[in-house]
Amino acid sequence: MNLIPASRRQQFDVAILGSGIGGGMLGAALARNRVKVLLIDSGVHPRFAVGEATTPYTSVTQRVIAARYNVPELVNLTSLQDITRAIGPKFGTKTHFGFLRHEPGRPQNPRETNQFHTPEILHEAHHLYRQDVDAYVFHVAVKAGCTPLQDFPVHDVEFDGSGVTIHGGEGESYRARYVVDASGYRSPLAKKFNLRDEVCAYKHHSRSMFTHVLGITHTDDLWPDRRPEYVPPVPWYEGTVHHLFDRGWFWVIGFDNTPLSRNPLCSVGLTLDPRIYPKDTSLTPHEEFMAYASRFPDVERQYAGVKPVREWVSTDRLQYSSKQTVGDRWCLLSHAAAFIDPLYSFGLANTGDAVNYLAWRLIRACQDDDFSAERFEFIDRWQQARFHYNDEIVNAGFTAFDDFEFWKTVFRVWVWGNNAGSLRMQTALTAYKKTGDDYLFRDLEEARYLGSDWPDHEGYQHMLGVMTEQVDAVNAGKTTRKEAGDVMWDLMENTNFMAATLGFQFRNVHFMHPSRKTLLHTGRWILRHGDPDMRRLTIPNAREAIKHRLRGDKIF
Repeated sequence: MNLIPASRRQQFDVAILGSGIGGGMLGAALARNRVKVLLIDSGVHPRFAVGEATTPYTSVTQRVIAARYNVPELVNLTSLQDITRAIGPKFGTKTHFGFLRHEPGRPQNPRETNQFHTPEILHEAHHLYRQDVDAYVFHVAVKAGCTPLQDFPVHDVEFDGSGVTIHGGEGESYRARYVVDASGYRSPLAKKFNLRDEVCAYKHHSRSMFTHVLGITHTDDLWPDRRPEYVPPVPWYEGTVHHLFDRGWFWVIGFDNTPLSRNPLCSVGLTLDPRIYPKDTSLTPHEEFMAYASRFPDVERQYAGVKPVREWVSTDRLQYSSKQTVGDRWCLLSHAAAFIDPLYSFGLANTGDAVNYLAWRLIRACQDDDFSAERFEFIDRWQQARFHYNDEIVNAGFTAFDDFEFWKTVFRVWVWGNNAGSLRMQTALTAYKKTGDDYLFRDLEEARYLGSDWPDHEGYQHMLGVMTEQVDAVNAGKTTRKEAGDVMWDLMENTNFMAATLGFQFRNVHFMHPSRKTLLHTGRWILRHGDPDMRRLTIPNAREAIKHRLRGDKIF
């Protein structure tokens, strides 16, 4: 779909390189606010894309963009029923984050499992069949007013002080006042300005292999006779399944796990530390994947007999970082700037935040005709801080995988921060819908601990700091995983910003299932004993959610 007029030198306000979900959302947000956008891509839709598991925070950011920038079509992405109605029966449900730890040559120990069931009263999460989602968002952007230029490999991007010229390989050129690179790892701007760090700035190391398959064994069918106390309240296959082992994990992301879907596929993959598990170039990716699966009897049973429906992707080290992410008249957006790991499903949430923070700045820059780097300094500062936060959390997870007690504490730190961040953003969105005051969102940017899931809470930041210190000490050989876990449990058991009623402070609780009854008890606990900041986040949101549910609304 190319709708470029005959005059190829026409002036655009913003050129976006990459028309995936990030570039599409940004383009739609800008175009709906009278910014003239050229949306460029080297490929065409539909196409395979990674980043398939959402979190509740992902849904909140999409609703914020929808409300703040007048792109109501994005709300369809935040509910399984709505996305099925708007795009088709292709998507899986994600009612929980589920983790099962494995040891080589042994059956999975049912005592070493944990699961957090996301509270649907607030927000949903689901599994996105990205080729259809990205195509949908691209078409929303074109409908909003973006000019599409697909199947156009960028040969060069030239800056001359007054604007930007994007050159194709056959002499074509297009002018814009500003360029956003949302193209991912192979960023033309990162290459042009030599922005990639020669030594990656992050602690974490991982490589990955992945594809889509038919014929996977559903996770719950692996253990039909487990004792009731080891069966989670929500079936394993109805969420994102993580099979953990020492410094690695397999994923199972089903698109066929709900009656609303007719998609028979499942996304599978393996991510592991290449310093311990170097790539075996004598094997195909499928052979290497199955060789690792065969080390763990129950993992091998789940993947036995699967039939890939597309070529495997096998990577070298996933992590890359950039010296800077903004400059005069340019910005690297999200994965064009850096990447950590698919663990914890940070990618789509990070992209949503980046679009939200960048869009209003670009709209104002177009109005003022000022595209200096100083106007976008926050974007660089936030993106760098956010990736470092992701790095600390993911590095902690990989370090803790080999000791389940330690892992449970890292899991809790991540889950609680992510939920608090979701409530924090939802609070601003609820108020914005009533007042239309954009300062409610801009005020959130003034947090002390930029990049953190809960960036304005001292207690959470202290817990995160202690966790990071313990992880670094384990990796330096100064302490053991058991000792690090004990330190974290001592801290966790004495905090008042984690609700005891949900089981976060109890070692013997593996399955956290915030049913309506549990949420009611949690609200009472927070009112009587909870941290004041947590009270300010939870009580108003709970009241608002209940009010909307009584009216029959799915979201608020």
